Amino acid sequence: MPRLAISPAFPAELRALAEPVRRDVVVAVRRFLHQVPAAPHPERVRNARDGRVATLRLTDRHRGVVLRQRDVYWLLTVLPDGDAWAYAQRFGFGVNPEIGVIEMWDAEALERVEPALRRSAESSPVRLFADICDNDLASVGIDARLLPYLRLITTEAVLEALEPLLPPTQYAPLAELARGASLAAAWRALGEYRTAVTGPEPIDADDIAAALLRSPDRAVFVTDKEQLDWVVGAPSWCVFLHPPQHRLARTPHYDRPVLVTGGAGTGKTFVALHRAAHLAAYGRGTVLLVTFSQGLSNDLSAKLDVLIPDEVLRKRVEVGNVDRIAHRLVTEAEGRQPTLVGAAELATLWQEAVSGHSSERHSTAFLLREWEQVVLAQNLTTLEEYLAADRPGRSVDLDDDERTAVWEAIGLVTERLRESGRRTLLQLAAEASTLLGQTTGDLLEEQGPAREPYRHIIVDEAQDLHPAQWRLLRAAVPVALDDLFVVGDPHQRIFDTRVSLGSVGIDAAHCRLDVSYRLPQEILTWGVRLRGGGPADGLVEGAQQLVGFRSGEHGPRPVVLGYDSPEAELSGLVARVGEWLADGVPAAEVGVAARPPEMVREARTALREAGHDVRVTTLHGMKGLEFRRVAVIGVTDGIVPAPEALTPAGEDPAARAHDLQRERGLLYVACTRASEMLYVSHSGRASPFLPP
Repeated sequence: MPRLAISPAFPAELRALAEPVRRDVVVAVRRFLHQVPAAPHPERVRNARDGRVATLRLTDRHRGVVLRQRDVYWLLTVLPDGDAWAYAQRFGFGVNPEIGVIEMWDAEALERVEPALRRSAESSPVRLFADICDNDLASVGIDARLLPYLRLITTEAVLEALEPLLPPTQYAPLAELARGASLAAAWRALGEYRTAVTGPEPIDADDIAAALLRSPDRAVFVTDKEQLDWVVGAPSWCVFLHPPQHRLARTPHYDRPVLVTGGAGTGKTFVALHRAAHLAAYGRGTVLLVTFSQGLSNDLSAKLDVLIPDEVLRKRVEVGNVDRIAHRLVTEAEGRQPTLVGAAELATLWQEAVSGHSSERHSTAFLLREWEQVVLAQNLTTLEEYLAADRPGRSVDLDDDERTAVWEAIGLVTERLRESGRRTLLQLAAEASTLLGQTTGDLLEEQGPAREPYRHIIVDEAQDLHPAQWRLLRAAVPVALDDLFVVGDPHQRIFDTRVSLGSVGIDAAHCRLDVSYRLPQEILTWGVRLRGGGPADGLVEGAQQLVGFRSGEHGPRPVVLGYDSPEAELSGLVARVGEWLADGVPAAEVGVAARPPEMVREARTALREAGHDVRVTTLHGMKGLEFRRVAVIGVTDGIVPAPEALTPAGEDPAARAHDLQRERGLLYVACTRASEMLYVSHSGRASPFLPP
């Protein structure tokens, strides 16, 4: 029987076929896999640039293209007959001699541009790689068959123009060398394409099977009908991970907590999901996949159902949010469900605490932030602890008398809450972590009895968790191999929580993802300008920059339009969404967002009246979602940033600065949900956040 590997291009092309043709193609591939009667057989391709390429007749008019070596077949794509023959003749293939992964390049296009490269070289005294010998290029994985073209390149711009024709494992080290970097830097760039998968060592450049095993982003082997059906039917992210993602998700074990950060579209959530699946299969107990909201946890649960079709493995992973976990733990300890205080009732309690009290020079918002960001964040339980505590992020200094007054006001509110039997979510998290601390005792050894409720915890959207919630998660899992795996991005924070993991007892190894696989470069560049590109604090000590955040894809620039009135802006939205749907974009792949809830309702009504049933939500509601095309409306001065969400400048300048960055980050999150096209509109003066 043949050993069959599937390329990510094959399921993509298969989905583009009509249903009857798609069904016939899958049946033919099954026959080939099991070598039953009437199975397709390989047919040689004349004038192919690689003699190992063949085609398989899968239907009367469609062929699969394979790269074969003995009993190994890499199924690259399925196309109509003429297109399949042309595809089979077009590409060159090889194995990277340094990291052993499979490579594929557009040999036909390189041959076409060779005369232009030669003319450019003859008219210039400069060669980009003139000072680098062939042996040095070979040491960073450059294929000898590409050297004749590389020796004709005169400028970095010419190399950039050739990028679509080259394998990324060839282009990445060349781009470093073109910028004047060292061979060591070029090798590090190549090393980013290594995965946790290894093949036979040493590397054999003629061994296609081993190269495919080292290339899980390019090939997945299938051995039976069930595996084949899953690979061709599941979303691409379930089957094929990019090398940095695969390396993080599939590393067998980590001996300390791991923190993965990365910009929008770098695949952090996919890494978290695959890590959960890996631990379900190879871990040592119950896995918790957790995020900060119930809506996002529902979405993660649905994705995990697809990623782990095995019901037994799937049951090993619990998906939830921190609030529900805290609620359950407190309920179990107290024998009844705790009662939560509503936002309006809490605001009334703070107002009562301020009225006629010595802390009345501070607003209720100031006191609430002081309670959440200082007292609850540091788990302060006495006035003495509060008087001695640092107040990071709080720019208004308080002397001892003022702190005492603030503490008394906080005490009044907490006492009223206690008397009424009500608690906030953060109080619930703090109490749940205390309960776990009482039951778990000393740190758990690897062979000790399992007293914590979970053996492995994976955290998504980590930047929006409060210190009290982090303490709960740390207490809910023993300190052992593969205990905590955390993913997040401080630049996408939508709540005012700034905490380094080290400050809550989590000593994490930090890894960073720099390539966005969702955003085209044009949306990414615009989004970074919108976000400000400056540092963001949280998760790690110090601040993180967006420097180095990039995309390998290109698309149209974002469209930003201004209207004379909100009515005209709404009409423009309806027309724009109508154009997208007329282009063939499914309604489920179009997202619309606005800051004020009333604007969301107006947009939803207008679109439904026009027959456009697309997702319409707040900027907050866009968190964790992804669409091909996104429209963000109402990005108007006085609406974004929302005035009611900003601390008055005279009360606490630092808090106001944080509020502005939070609002800017919220808009950035919504705009970076678009994988293909972004439309932004405003009526009247544009928001000051929009790039010029």
